[in-house]
Amino acid sequence: MMEPILKIEHVTKVYPDGTIALSNISFDVNLGEFVVVIGSSGAGKSTLLRCINRLVEPSEGDIIFKGEKINRSKSKQVKQIRREIGMVFQNFNLIDRLSVLNNVLHGRLGYTNTIKGSLGIFSKKDIAEAEAILERVGLKQQKYKRADELSGGQMQRVGISRALAQKPRLILADEPIASLDPASSKNIMDHIFTICQEDQLTAIVNLHQVDVALKYATRIIGMQHGQIIFDGPTSLLTDKVIDEIYDTKKPSLVNAQ
Repeated sequence: MMEPILKIEHVTKVYPDGTIALSNISFDVNLGEFVVVIGSSGAGKSTLLRCINRLVEPSEGDIIFKGEKINRSKSKQVKQIRREIGMVFQNFNLIDRLSVLNNVLHGRLGYTNTIKGSLGIFSKKDIAEAEAILERVGLKQQKYKRADELSGGQMQRVGISRALAQKPRLILADEPIASLDPASSKNIMDHIFTICQEDQLTAIVNLHQVDVALKYATRIIGMQHGQIIFDGPTSLLTDKVIDEIYDTKKPSLVNAQ
């Protein structure tokens, strides 16, 4: 049986003010899964993703990506790890004054000489591949526009394109449709899901919208108060389970295995 691409083992995150964001989280993610994490604000969803891509360091436990304990990697190894973990942010995290194309090319910084990267100098191959990605998400005609001239949905497509420019094996998307209208939300989720299927990428997507999660997920993880209380296929996500996930009372584990 193939080794999981990602293993989360007993991960806990306690912030300096005493807030317990994650409490003894453990789960595996297999290659090609499209996992959606649901739960109320403050459930720990964002902290989980940020621990996986090393934006936040867990207080305890291990994060194992492709067989390596990446939370114990030295700083010079983090750059290489992040090449293979693409991040799509809720607030896009684009550089407004730069063009769409240059924002996408920032996904190549992990592969580029530091001086060239800081000067915005990229190879012809990188530029051609960035343009191909933009064509794939329907933005090639916008490549020379400043990022701040785009709509929210277009900005998020640039964010997806930047993540794809890294040539990742794992896509993390933190509330990618939270600030978008329904039509743009569908467009973004269609792009993320289709690209992951076509490129055989693994994805973990944080969402508030249960109906959207049910449409796209191959597996759903429900979180509450920093704990996993549901982990299973969409077919087992009943109304009762959804109520349990979004209840504010102390969580009890819902066994979906």
